[in-house]
Amino acid sequence: MTNSESSIKFGTDGWRAIVGKDFNKENVKKVTNAIAKYVLEKDGIKKPIIIGYDPRNMAKEFAKYSSELLSEAGFKVSMSAEIIPTPVLAYNAKILNANALMFTASHNPPEYLGIKFIPDYAGPATTEITNAIVKNLDDAENIKFSPSKIYEVEEKSFKEPYFSHIEKIIDFEKIREYFTREDDDGEIIYDALYSASIGYFDELLQRNSISCEKLHMHHDPNFGGGMPEPKAKYLQELIELIARRTNAIGLSNDGDGDRFGVINEKAEYVTPNEIIALLLGHLIKNKHFDGKLVKTVGASQMLDIIAKQYGIDVVETPVGFKWVGAAMREYETIIGGEESGGLSIKGHIPEKDGILADLLVLEMLAYEDKPLWELQEELHQKAGCTFVNERIDVKLEDNHQLQILMKKYSELDKIDEYKILKRDTKDGVKYYLDDEKTWVLIRPSGTEPLLRIYFESDSKNKIEKLKTFFQ
Repeated sequence: MTNSESSIKFGTDGWRAIVGKDFNKENVKKVTNAIAKYVLEKDGIKKPIIIGYDPRNMAKEFAKYSSELLSEAGFKVSMSAEIIPTPVLAYNAKILNANALMFTASHNPPEYLGIKFIPDYAGPATTEITNAIVKNLDDAENIKFSPSKIYEVEEKSFKEPYFSHIEKIIDFEKIREYFTREDDDGEIIYDALYSASIGYFDELLQRNSISCEKLHMHHDPNFGGGMPEPKAKYLQELIELIARRTNAIGLSNDGDGDRFGVINEKAEYVTPNEIIALLLGHLIKNKHFDGKLVKTVGASQMLDIIAKQYGIDVVETPVGFKWVGAAMREYETIIGGEESGGLSIKGHIPEKDGILADLLVLEMLAYEDKPLWELQEELHQKAGCTFVNERIDVKLEDNHQLQILMKKYSELDKIDEYKILKRDTKDGVKYYLDDEKTWVLIRPSGTEPLLRIYFESDSKNKIEKLKTFFQ
């Protein structure tokens, strides 16, 4: 079976599928063998491999199975002794000069599991790498390894190196002082969403004597019947709790800890675009970072406006943190971020880290000595308006239909009553409209017959009108 007929599809962040259906031992063996062949040909047998897993159903079992396969192929394999967030595993790949496999489906529904391949540079695998792995899938069942020596799989904890590193980046003393002042009744409330970040984010605060109220602090493969995604609709319990407090900040992470969610003191969800823009200012003003801002084509133009005010160049990439991470490795970068809730900063790793993002928000509040809602208001004033972002997904029957519709939408000369000022084709097609506040991005999903249409404007009414144009 060629991979074009296979059920194994690599998206922007690895392969994901439903456990017990396409995510089974046969396919995990194929993917593991394909990765092993790639690593063997590129790095040789002496390059160690580290393996981690999130709280999902069967994640540990499949991680153990993959570890054994790689060990039998002759690699030195270390498997995490406990559930681990993706950024923690990625950081250890960097310092150990190892390749990593992470068994996770990130923010996907509970029935999914997946494999992320993280090369030794500690960021998402590039398209070039995943294409090489996919090519190996065509003959994965017949790949044979002839190791001269087989090592036992080592179980180890990867926590402490990550903790020590984060404690060098974040000013925990400043955070502790801010949240324990007698004249301030600020509180930190953390909604773990049953995620891999349990025992990491909370432990970092605890070991630095910072108190934190916590929700959903046990690992649940079903994520409490919800979704492990730190968006407003899945953070209602946190929002209701903050609404009853006078000055509490809410923080959260997704299933594998690489995305963040933030609720301000008014019990309002703060968009990732706002957080990235605010942290850009914090890192420049308070921590004296220099370099560029890296953002995806789907991220807000507010980021460009704020970067320009600081005299900072912007590097724009296609959607997906693998592109952000690649740009972060190429350019001196203050912060790299995407609209879906991923970011990383200079001095860390070119992989999104939701734990770091949450800690940076706390650090920013401590430095600025202002509530988050007030910082947001100042941000909107600097940007000249409050930008609104939405996305619709258009499901189609097959890829042929997708290509026809994508071609149609790629040849527009106006959208509704708006003229098109310019178009960008680095990822699908992005139209900048003549009100100079509005853009539309149309791009195909990489793994299914689905068209994603992103909108940004200074008015929700404008977006609603634009949505009807595409429906």
